[in-house]
Amino acid sequence: MVVGFGTAGRVALSAVRAARNEGIRVGLLRPITLSPFPSQVIEKLSKTAQSLLVVEMNTGQMLEDVRLAAEGRLPVEFYGRPGGIVPFPDEVFDEIHRMAHEHLPIGGDPRLRWRQRIQVGKN
Repeated sequence: MVVGFGTAGRVALSAVRAARNEGIRVGLLRPITLSPFPSQVIEKLSKTAQSLLVVEMNTGQMLEDVRLAAEGRLPVEFYGRPGGIVPFPDEVFDEIHRMAHEHLPIGGDPRLRWRQRIQVGKN
């Protein structure tokens, strides 16, 4: 399940559609407002989804709210593009694909794992 708001959520929709075309079962939660935060919706999704990918155009301001709502039930990963940079749908698709085919940890810091993936990509 992908969670994204605003422009990042719209980009994530394109990536979700592409992933579905590849046979990957994935959905999208695109909150219209973050206040009040849709904690109950994420809590309910966390009981049936295999993992959550939070997509943001920042360094993860919504990420912690998602993690709190998921209550450690499933892996939560992060993909961010700070500084007003809009992520490309293929970048989000690559994250969806990676998550569908890798073993994901439930604990740990999703931001740290994201930074490590970005650093590997620069080498």
